[in-house]
Amino acid sequence: MKSTDGKEAAAAYAYALRVLARRDCSEAGLRLKLAARDVPDAAAAAVIDRLKEAGYLDDRRFAEHLAGSLVRSGRRFGFPLRLELLRRGIPESTTEEALAALAATHGEEDTLRTLVARKFATFDFASATEREKRRTVDFLRRRGFSISAIMRVLRDPGESSPE
Repeated sequence: MKSTDGKEAAAAYAYALRVLARRDCSEAGLRLKLAARDVPDAAAAAVIDRLKEAGYLDDRRFAEHLAGSLVRSGRRFGFPLRLELLRRGIPESTTEEALAALAATHGEEDTLRTLVARKFATFDFASATEREKRRTVDFLRRRGFSISAIMRVLRDPGESSPE
């Protein structure tokens, strides 16, 4: 029976490596993938520990990479970004560390200006209808930007933030 356990552990490790080779993953995400393959909890824990020791599995690296990607693409910022990281199984302390590191390099207004320039290049707040203004503001709010930053950027998209 022990050789079967060894084969299952080796198969679980090989599967985990294939998963991580395709895309970085959080510890919780990998644990779910292993559970879906009916890998016993003890074997999954051993595989995860081995991957963490080898440096292949790192929640902090994953959180920083995911947060940076979501902010640069304009898909998440602020509270929705925090919720997305927590939803992906990143521990709260690691989430806070990743968000703090991100805040040092990506200011809200600068990120918002970049997104508005890319997504709404022809938008002019002064000549837009109320409906267009509302739709644009709602779009940006859903991504987690504050209403005050949105209004500052939309009213004067060329102005740089005072820092």
